[in-house]
Amino acid sequence: MIIYNALWKTMKNKGFTKYRLVHKHGIAQHTISRMVKNMPTSSRTIDDLCKILDCRVEDIITFIPDAEHTPIE
Repeated sequence: MIIYNALWKTMKNKGFTKYRLVHKHGIAQHTISRMVKNMPTSSRTIDDLCKILDCRVEDIITFIPDAEHTPIE
């Protein structure tokens, strides 16, 4: 599971708000809502956020393995 807790911390540290992402940088409100709920988003959105926030992917997302996940062999 991918979670976006790091995004909210990065935004706070850089003085960004959800409002600013939507209204100044064109990130869809629906996308922000999905990320708040840790729902999937596109790699394009992650790329856009990295550019906007001038940060690395690790500053936006964190991968948490599912307990039931079995690696593909």
